[in-house]
Amino acid sequence: MSKSVSESPSKSPASKASSEAAIDLLKLDMQLCFAVYSTALAFNSVYKPLLDPLGLTYPQYLVMLVLWERDGVPVKEIGRLLHLDSGTLTPLLKRLEAAGLVQRSRDPADERQLQVTLSVAGRALREKAQAVPPGIGAACGLGAGELMDLRDRLLALRERLDGSVS
Repeated sequence: MSKSVSESPSKSPASKASSEAAIDLLKLDMQLCFAVYSTALAFNSVYKPLLDPLGLTYPQYLVMLVLWERDGVPVKEIGRLLHLDSGTLTPLLKRLEAAGLVQRSRDPADERQLQVTLSVAGRALREKAQAVPPGIGAACGLGAGELMDLRDRLLALRERLDGSVS
């Protein structure tokens, strides 16, 4: 008796294992992107109670970090440093300005450029923000060296990913 064309032969153990491995790669827990995404959500949960007393959201905190490092930064430069487009950054800056933490003004040398500077209140907020990094470090449960190593590895990964799409 011969097999019909529609009947499939039973899979060999090797091809079955290979097929299962391919399916495993599609499991949610196997996705690097999901591990990074869900970790970012966890970070946001930890940052929120640390930033609430400062009156800042996490994206606003990032802008303030840029300005505390170097005041009087063009909007375009803030966007480049934070990997944010102007559609995301402009409302953020408007809220910081309404809160009295920053001022936006045209660069007298180039009217096309909008610069962001800290207000007196924005500069003073830096002192209160000193408590945020140790709070994050404690939540991570890692030593300073481990945190810096993890940060360096993530930055290197981001650079490789950015290079892969350019």
